Amino acid sequence: PWQIKPVSLLKSDNCIVREYESKTSRAGPGHSPPSPRQSVRKNLDFEPNSTTALILEARPANLPAKPAEEAQKHRQQYEEMVAQAKKRELKEAQKRRKQLELRCKVEESIGNAAQTWNQEILPNWSTMCNSRRVRDLWWQGVPPSVRGKVWSLAVGNELNITHELYNICLARARDKWKSMPTEPVTEDAGSSLADREDSLELIKLDISRTFPHLCIFQQGGPYYDVLHSILGAYTCYRPDVGYVQGMSFIAAVLILNLDTADAFIAFANLLNKPCQMAFFRVDHSLMLTYFAAFEVFFDENLPKLFAHFKENNLTPDIYLIDWIFTLYSKSLPLDLACRVWDVFCRDGDEFLFRVALGILRLYEDVLTRMDFIHNAQFLTRLPDHIPPDQLFSHIHAVHMTSKNRKWAQVLQALQKEQERISPVLKR
Repeated sequence: PWQIKPVSLLKSDNCIVREYESKTSRAGPGHSPPSPRQSVRKNLDFEPNSTTALILEARPANLPAKPAEEAQKHRQQYEEMVAQAKKRELKEAQKRRKQLELRCKVEESIGNAAQTWNQEILPNWSTMCNSRRVRDLWWQGVPPSVRGKVWSLAVGNELNITHELYNICLARARDKWKSMPTEPVTEDAGSSLADREDSLELIKLDISRTFPHLCIFQQGGPYYDVLHSILGAYTCYRPDVGYVQGMSFIAAVLILNLDTADAFIAFANLLNKPCQMAFFRVDHSLMLTYFAAFEVFFDENLPKLFAHFKENNLTPDIYLIDWIFTLYSKSLPLDLACRVWDVFCRDGDEFLFRVALGILRLYEDVLTRMDFIHNAQFLTRLPDHIPPDQLFSHIHAVHMTSKNRKWAQVLQALQKEQERISPVLKR
C-alpha cells in the first residue's frame, strides 16, 4: 500500500501521533488526562474519534521522493477518506443519540405513569377506574410495575378463590403426579384427545413449548415448577375442563406479572369468562356464534377484505382459534400481547375480536393481494415486529357497532337465532 512522505503540505508524524493520543486519552508524558467533565461531555455528544487512528507514515528512505503534485493528490485522497468516515460515524452517532433520547423519553413516561397509578388510581380504584382520564391512560398501556395489580383488580375474583383453595388444589395435583407413571408422554400415545387433555401429564409436554425463546418455563428454568403447579392445580379445580393446549401461554403471562397464588386466581377467573369457557370446553355451536358475530363487524369495517376472504373461502376459525385460545400471547410479541391484555382485562371478550379486526386492518393491503394459502400462512404466523402504536391506532379505528347494535347485542341476537334453528341447543 502507498505511503506518503512528509512534505511541507503534511503535518509531521509526531504531530499526528500527539493529536491521536490526545483524542483517545493515551497521551504521552507531559500531557494531562482529560477532566471528568470533558469525558462526560464527550459521551453525551457521541463524538466520533476512530478516524483519527489513520496515521500517515513517512515514505521509506530507499524509495525516491514523490513529486509534490502526487503527494498533494494522495493527501487529498486521504482527507476525503477521513471526511467520509467521519460523516458515517457522525450519522451513526446521531442515530444512537436519537435512540437514547427516545428510550429516555419512554422510560420517563412509564415512570410518570407508574407514579400516577400508584399514588392516585390504585388507592381510589373503585371511584377512578372508569373515569375518562384513567381509561385514556389505560389505553396507552399499563406500566409493568403495576400491571399485575391492575389486571387482578380488573379481572376480579367472582369465583371467590382464596390462597388456601389454591394450596388444596395444588396438593391434590401433586398427589396425582406421584401416582403417575414416570415414562414421558408423547402426543401419539394411543389415548384419545379428550383423555390426553384431561391428563396432568400433557401439561409437561405443553410447558416445553411455552415461550421457548425465553428459556424460563422449560424444565430446569426458574418458572417451570410455578407454571406446572398452576396448570396442575387448575385441572383439579376444574376437572370438567381439564387441561387444554393454549392454557400454558395464558398462565405463563400471568406468572410474569403476578405472584403464584394471585396468578392462579386470575387464571381461573379469566378462563371462567363466557368466551374463554366456550373455546376451552370446545362448545362448537357457541364458537360458531362468536365467529358469526366477528364476521358481522368484519364486513362492517373491512368490506373489501371481507369479500376477498369470502371469495377464497378463508373462514375465521383458521386464524381466530389460536388468537383466542392464547389471548394473543403466542401470536404477538410478548410486550405487545401484554398491552393487548391491559385493555382486554378492562373491556372483556369484545376487545379480543376488536384486536383481530385491528390486525386485519393493519395488513389489509397485503392480505388483499394474497391467495388462500398465503393468507392462512400469514395470519397463523404474524410478523415478528409489529409497531405497537401503529397496531393500536388501527384497533382504535375499528367501530364495534353494526346497525346501531353493539357487540353484546349482535352476539345475543345470533345466539337466539341459533337456538331457534336448533332447539336442542337451548340451555
